[in-house]
Amino acid sequence: MKIRSITFLILFSLVANIMRAQIGDHRSIFSIGVNGGYAMSNIGFTPSVSQGKHGGMTGGLSMRYVCEKYFSTICSIYAEVNYAQLGWKENIKDVNNQPVINASTKEAENYKRTLNYIQVPIFAHLAWGKEQKGFQFFIQAGPQFGYLLSESTDSNFAFDHRNMDDRANKVYAQDSMSVENKFDYGIAAGAGIEFSAPKIGHFLLEGRYYYGLGNIYGDSKRDYFSKSNNGSIMIKLTYLRDI
Repeated sequence: MKIRSITFLILFSLVANIMRAQIGDHRSIFSIGVNGGYAMSNIGFTPSVSQGKHGGMTGGLSMRYVCEKYFSTICSIYAEVNYAQLGWKENIKDVNNQPVINASTKEAENYKRTLNYIQVPIFAHLAWGKEQKGFQFFIQAGPQFGYLLSESTDSNFAFDHRNMDDRANKVYAQDSMSVENKFDYGIAAGAGIEFSAPKIGHFLLEGRYYYGLGNIYGDSKRDYFSKSNNGSIMIKLTYLRDI
């Protein structure tokens, strides 16, 4: 079994164990709310494709169940159901790191693919600080699942008239390939701060990283890419209210 699959199973087991374990001071607080933020993503292609960061929005529903406090650590299960705009933005440059100019349009060549996902992360959430009034610091990690809803391409050149002579990176097969594997899975982890106010709710500000363990294209020996996994950094703001 691959190391990345083992890591995924370990994190999934950690979340399950926190849900079962009750060895500290019992809590039973369920909260629900909304989240929104900005995602900076790319695709880990092998062979490599020169890229910048693809920018897109993310947002959806958030849920948290606080199950116990073990010494100073507040233990919870945290989950979301989100819409996320991921993808990749190609960095089309020549050997001198200058933009490649298209002979037909006389403009610098640009290419961006947007992948619209539904994502469901399930986290073990550990926090330290004030529970009901004041600030907490938290970390969270766990598995994440996704499903591709749609994809779109934004480019300013025709594929059969691209300037291949001046490109430093000659890999372009991805430009005309639709995503083959719509189901996505991987590992996500984040850290942030939470402010809680009585009768108002909880406000969480978080930075999060996601590493996809699956590939968007086939990865057999006969396929072009041996790796094509999602990767993203997200900045998120969440509001939760106890119910």
